[in-house]
Amino acid sequence: MRGADTVTGIEGPCHTAVNLLFYNLCCVGTARRSRRRPAGDLPVAFLSGDGPSASISLAIEKGLHIMAWIILVLAGLFEVVWAVGLKYTEGFTRLVPSAVTLVGMLISFWLLSLAMKTLPLGTAYAIWVGIGAIGAFVAGLVLFHEALSPMRVISVLLIAAGLIGLKLSS
Repeated sequence: MRGADTVTGIEGPCHTAVNLLFYNLCCVGTARRSRRRPAGDLPVAFLSGDGPSASISLAIEKGLHIMAWIILVLAGLFEVVWAVGLKYTEGFTRLVPSAVTLVGMLISFWLLSLAMKTLPLGTAYAIWVGIGAIGAFVAGLVLFHEALSPMRVISVLLIAAGLIGLKLSS
């Protein structure tokens, strides 16, 4: 079968979509599945960049990019969790706030590392820090009744403007 996929044996114009479906159903599953391809081993037609496979490939790439941004925002929110948690730990002398802070840190760093697989380092890190900074500012106002001055508001708005600029430029 010339031009057929070696796994499914299907050829013709629909073989790329069928191969992708087969790959998602049979090869990406958990470790207990017996028929798995090694990570990154997609069908050749899927990677060729021509015909229907090119549009499918671009759609998947765009989906991964959007997912990376969602993961990055979640990482920033967990940064806020651990920043607020630090305030409650009283120098890591209180057990529950210390545990929440450490778990928040681990989740935040883990999600950041996932987002950095797709997003550029400088953009991802700056966005992560910015979300944490703005979130900590708002949490300080709400939870700890910190002072609100025009200069603090302008400063946070400048941080937000920088984050928007980074997002628009990437």
